[in-house]
Amino acid sequence: MKNLILYLTFIGLTSPLFAQITHLPEIEITAVNYKYLNAVDSEDLALDIKLLQEKVAVYDLKNSDLYSDEYDTYKVDFFIPDGTILAAYDKDGKLLRTIEKYNNIKLPKNIVNLVSTRFPQWAIVKDVYKVNYHHKKGVTKEEYRIKLENGDKNMTVKIDANGDFM
Repeated sequence: MKNLILYLTFIGLTSPLFAQITHLPEIEITAVNYKYLNAVDSEDLALDIKLLQEKVAVYDLKNSDLYSDEYDTYKVDFFIPDGTILAAYDKDGKLLRTIEKYNNIKLPKNIVNLVSTRFPQWAIVKDVYKVNYHHKKGVTKEEYRIKLENGDKNMTVKIDANGDFM
């Protein structure tokens, strides 16, 4: 009995030495619509906006209830409380274009600095951030519409992503 226990312990300890080592090739998982993510990427965007944009990029059209072989393009709406994305896909699931609109987001620091420098006595009360993406052109338009208030006076200013007032 003692020899049996020693034998089983010996086998149990040495069997991992004879295990087969298998090397699998590395697999990199990327979004099909990576160009969209690269075009709309901004460090200053809120996390929920980035997550919504990632959802748009990895959306699997062919496995959705919307998919049918008879259509060439599909329009899909994505929502969060602060905004929406209307995305157009081709029949293969490639993202063609988006129209995005977000209300009252945290504005990027450079935009806030530009507005406060140009309008020092005014306070930001509302903002709208719009993005239009086209797969051939990249981001075609990024625009901030900011409502300012100074006592009884109101004004709306438009600024592009480069900080140029329109």
